[in-house]
Amino acid sequence: MSDFLFNEFNPVSAKQWKQKIQVDLKGADYNETLLWETNVGFKVKPFYHQDDVEQLSIPYERNSTKVCQSIFVSDEKTANFLAKDALKRGADSIQFEAKEPFDIDVLLSNFIASEAKQPIKIHFKLNFLSENFLSDLIEKTKRYRISLNIDPIGNLSKTGNWFYNQKKDFQILEETVNKVAENTSVLSVDTSIYQNAGATSVQQLAYALAHGNEYLNYLDASNVIQSVSEESQIQFHFSVGSNYFFEIAKLRAFRVLWRLLCDEYNLDSKIFREPHIFVTPSLRNKTLYDYNVNMLRTTTECMSAVLGGATTVSNSAYDSIYHKKNEFGERIARNQLLILENESYFEEAVHFADGSYYIETLTKQIAEKALTIFKDIEKSGGFLKQLKEGTIQRKVSESAEKEQLQFDKGEEVLLGTNKHPNQNDRMKDEIELYPFVKTNPRKTEIQPIIPKRLAEKLEQKRLEQEKN
Repeated sequence: MSDFLFNEFNPVSAKQWKQKIQVDLKGADYNETLLWETNVGFKVKPFYHQDDVEQLSIPYERNSTKVCQSIFVSDEKTANFLAKDALKRGADSIQFEAKEPFDIDVLLSNFIASEAKQPIKIHFKLNFLSENFLSDLIEKTKRYRISLNIDPIGNLSKTGNWFYNQKKDFQILEETVNKVAENTSVLSVDTSIYQNAGATSVQQLAYALAHGNEYLNYLDASNVIQSVSEESQIQFHFSVGSNYFFEIAKLRAFRVLWRLLCDEYNLDSKIFREPHIFVTPSLRNKTLYDYNVNMLRTTTECMSAVLGGATTVSNSAYDSIYHKKNEFGERIARNQLLILENESYFEEAVHFADGSYYIETLTKQIAEKALTIFKDIEKSGGFLKQLKEGTIQRKVSESAEKEQLQFDKGEEVLLGTNKHPNQNDRMKDEIELYPFVKTNPRKTEIQPIIPKRLAEKLEQKRLEQEKN
C-alpha cells in the first residue's frame, strides 16, 4: 500500500490529541465526561495512541476456528444421527454431553470422519466419572481425535460435591492420563461456570489460572506431567458475553497468562503451553422475552470468540433457555458460525486484534489485574482451599450482585427486556423448559456456584402478570 496519503500529514502525539479534545469540551471535565469506569477496576479512555501502548506477543498458532455442534446423549441412535447430520451441514467438531454411561458402539456407529470437510475432533462432556467407562471409551475411540474433558474441580464448583471424593477423583484422573493415546486429551478446566454466575472478566481469568494450576500441581507432584502426550492439550471452556472488545481481550490475555504459568513448571512442550480454548456464548445475558435478540447476542459473542483466538466455538440456539432442542434453533446457531467463517472471512483473521491500540491495552490491563488476583489466591493456599472456605463463591456473588443492581437500575441494558420491552409479548404458553434457577436442596461439601441470568426476576414478574 502506498504511503502517499500518510506522508502528507505530520504525526500527532497522544498529548496533542488530548489537548485538542479538552479544547472541544469547552470547559467540561475530561475525566468525568469521557472516561468510562469498568466493573473490573480500570477506566476506559476515549482514545488510544501508539505512544501509550506496549504491543503484546500473543502465543498461539492456529488455522480457522472449529465449528462445533453440541449434542446431548439421551438416546444413542438419535445422537448418532444428529452428529452425522451436523457434520454434513458444516460442523467440523462434535461435543457429546451425557449424564450417565452410554453405549459407545451405538453412538459412534458408522461415524465416518470423512463426513466433515476436515478431520474432526470429538469432545465428551461427561457429568459422571467412571474409570471403567473411560477405559472403554479410550479403547473404542482410537481412530478419532478426542477430548475427555475430565474436570473434578469443575464438578465440585458446579454441584458442591466431588464425583466420589478428592483422592479418588484425582486418582482416576492420573490413571486416565497415563493410559490415553496420542490423539486424546484428558484434562479440562470449565471456567464458564464463573462467567455464567456473574464473575467479572478479570475474575474469570484469575480463576481459570488458579483452577488449572491445581491440576498442574497434582500432575507435577505425581511425576506425570512430563510424560503426557505431545498432542494432549489441556482444554479450557470459556463463556463469552456481549462486551465485544473486552471478551476479545479476555481470551488473548488468558493465553499470555497461561504461558507464564507453564514457564514456572518448565513446560517446554506443546502439551499445556498451547491450550485448546473451547468457547460458548454466555447464559447470563440471554432473555425469555424478545428472544430473537438472543440471536444478535450470540452472533457478537461468537465474533469475539473467533477474533480472540478460540480454538473451537459451539454456539447456542436463540431459544435454548425455554425450548427443548429443535432442528430449527440448532441449524440457525450452526449457520451463524458458518456465515462468520465462510462469508465474513473470519477464518483469515488469525491475528486480527494484534496492533489495535485499544485491544492491546485492554489485554494488558485485564492480564495484569487477573495475575494479581491469581497470586493472592496462591498466597492464601490455592484455589481448592478458597473454594472450600467459600471465598471464591463470595467474590463471584459480590460481582453478580453489583451487575444485577446495574441491570435493575437500567444501567446494564438488555434490549427488549429492561430497555424498549414489547409489552404485548406473551411467553407462558411457549415454555417447554424451566428457564429459571432451579432450587434443589441437597447435602453438599461446599456451596456450589450457581449460574443465573440477569433477567430472571423481571421475567418471572411478567409471567405472573400474564396469568392475571
